[in-house]
Amino acid sequence: MLPAAHRLRDGATFREAIRRGRRAGRRTLVVHLVVGEPAASQPVRIGLVVSRAVGNSVTRNQVKRRLRHLAREHVSSLPGSAVLVIRALPPAAGASSAELASDLERCLQRVRTEVTR
Repeated sequence: MLPAAHRLRDGATFREAIRRGRRAGRRTLVVHLVVGEPAASQPVRIGLVVSRAVGNSVTRNQVKRRLRHLAREHVSSLPGSAVLVIRALPPAAGASSAELASDLERCLQRVRTEVTR
C-alpha cells in the first residue's frame, strides 16, 4: 500500500502534472512527472488514473492495486517534491504484473532523464 503522505488526491495537481509534466508511454501505461521546487517540503506524491476503458470495476481495481504496489517501490528514487501521475491504458487489464513493472520502470527512466536535462 502507498503511504497516505505519498498519495495524490488533488484534482488541480493531477491536471497540472498531466499538462506540464514530462511524459513517457509504453503499451500498458503513460507516466507524467513534474518536479517541484527543491526547497519545497512536499513529499513525493503519486496519483493513478484508471478509466473505464481499462475494464469493469473489478478489473480497474486490480490494475490500481498492482500499480500502487509497483509505484511504492519507486518513491525513494524520485526527486523530492515530485508529482507522478500513472495513467493505465486498456492493455493494462490483460498485462501481467511483470509487464506492468517493466513498462513503469522504462517510463520512469525516460522521464527522469528528460527532467535532468
